[in-house]
Amino acid sequence: METATQTDPVLRVEGLSVAAGERAVLSDISFDLHPREILAVIGESGSGKTVLARALASWLADPLRVTGGKILFRGKDLVKDPALARRLAGREIAYVGGNPAGALDPTMTVGAQLVEKLRAVRPDISSAEAKRKAIQLLDAVRIPAAAKRFEEYPFQYSGGMMQRAMIVDALISDPPLLIADNITQPLDVTVAAQILKLMRDLNHQFSTAVLFICSSLPVACDASDRVMVLNQGRVAEMQPPAALIRDPQSGYTRKLIAELPRLWDETTHAPAEERGAPVPVLSIRDVAKAYRIRRRGEAGLSVVQAVRNVSFDVYQGDNFGVVGESGCGKSSLMRLLTGLERPDHGEIVFDGADVGSAPASKLREMRRKFQLVLQDPYGSLPPQWPIGKILEEPLKIHGIGSAAERRERARSVMNEVGLPDGYYNHLTGGLSAGQRQRLNVARAMILEPRLLIMDETLSALDQTEQGKLLDLFERLQAQHGFTYIFISHDLTMVRRVCSRIAVMYLGEVVEVAPNERLFFDPGHPYSRALLSAAPTLEDRRYRPEDCLLEGEPPSPIDLPPGCAFASRCPHAFDRCRRENPVLVNRGGRALAACFLNEPASASLENAHA
Repeated sequence: METATQTDPVLRVEGLSVAAGERAVLSDISFDLHPREILAVIGESGSGKTVLARALASWLADPLRVTGGKILFRGKDLVKDPALARRLAGREIAYVGGNPAGALDPTMTVGAQLVEKLRAVRPDISSAEAKRKAIQLLDAVRIPAAAKRFEEYPFQYSGGMMQRAMIVDALISDPPLLIADNITQPLDVTVAAQILKLMRDLNHQFSTAVLFICSSLPVACDASDRVMVLNQGRVAEMQPPAALIRDPQSGYTRKLIAELPRLWDETTHAPAEERGAPVPVLSIRDVAKAYRIRRRGEAGLSVVQAVRNVSFDVYQGDNFGVVGESGCGKSSLMRLLTGLERPDHGEIVFDGADVGSAPASKLREMRRKFQLVLQDPYGSLPPQWPIGKILEEPLKIHGIGSAAERRERARSVMNEVGLPDGYYNHLTGGLSAGQRQRLNVARAMILEPRLLIMDETLSALDQTEQGKLLDLFERLQAQHGFTYIFISHDLTMVRRVCSRIAVMYLGEVVEVAPNERLFFDPGHPYSRALLSAAPTLEDRRYRPEDCLLEGEPPSPIDLPPGCAFASRCPHAFDRCRRENPVLVNRGGRALAACFLNEPASASLENAHA
């Protein structure tokens, strides 16, 4: 990246310290941040990254308080002048968090909320002028059909589009400082890569200084001019990315680098694929699901084709991964697999019965044998219940055991997932994100299921916590013989834990392959695009400039003829725009839906047909 402009810093932090009661959370933090510079802040959970972001945005809540130091914004100390800090927050100091789905009012259109924000900051601007600026910024962050999307509601935006909308919300007041707090962590790899490129472009276009809080060292190095490493509330070191990787100065940074999972290291341990005659635990055949929605300003209903004719088997003891971009149908498929919704057609056969057509009583019985662990470690747990009650509730629902037996089983499963026995009567409020996910896993395990479905279960955690929970999953699988389905956008996690992987695009499965085959010899251009965008410090097998996707997939409401990937594929030819390829066997139990996998003579003949 370019060297930052040598001007006076927008932000200077000198000796900043923050405490929670008597406990120090940040100690003696100092750095400068200049216009057009991106400074990444990296560290594991509990290192103080988010506390630093909130202190700079004047968003600390009790019991957190600044205990020393200065926050100089354009030379003015915000610690000494809290009233000034409050006036600047959201205007000249903008903040974007990592939970875009919960950041906007679901009852108002995205455009109305952007206009309201701008006119609150700039009351001299008319509604028409505010609307023009909002649409201009939506277009600048590459939201397709920006004028039309301006009129849509938050639920009509994909995760990547919502994150872009939140960047617009932050930038609409032309702030000189943007604090981006883990904005890429919940996103899939291609959308995250686009957001990082967008952040760099906007950083230069608007001369905005960016403080980029991040939990992934490869992402931090890709995005920034300098990387500041936090460890237990202190600065471990601060260097340009290349120097940090080449010659880390602190033992903590060396540990972070050593712990990074590898995508293309051939010594990486991945579960072996079942050989011989594997036993299917779950069989999916031609499953489809469409949703009918009413679009604002249009008559009639539109049909969103969320899942399209999906078929695959999951075998006993399998670790089966499902990957793809935001909006590709992963979560819709999860709702079908767990019986939360019924497919329009097709079969989902678990334990000899069709989940999609089972009556409610049968489905409840089946749910003892398959369980779901969700992404959100905060919203998926009732905050008013103690941990013991949360764990015992599934046993009560299914009428299992006496009160004493349920209590004993709850304590046993807490021990298995590494939660202290003393937490039994505690509320969830004091748990870290990693501990909350251990509780979610324990709640799923307590019924002793045969199948666990993990829907982005680790995406909200930093790499250290992810590693600990992956070790836990391996141990639990060895002890209990679970079969796992991992729905994820994190390819490094999938590389480590999955024996077979399905790649989804726009509701379809476009590739199914064993782990090694997918990462070293993918059969679909979309799979290569995903791999090219994965954050890593390794030398890449697939170059982003050759493979990385731009823009959004086609609308699932108005699907194009032929292959849905053709408009984004660098290898598409005429046949791709007329016919939709089906999964074909590539050998070695690998399947791909791409005409490029046909023999060369057949492909050439069809290309000229």
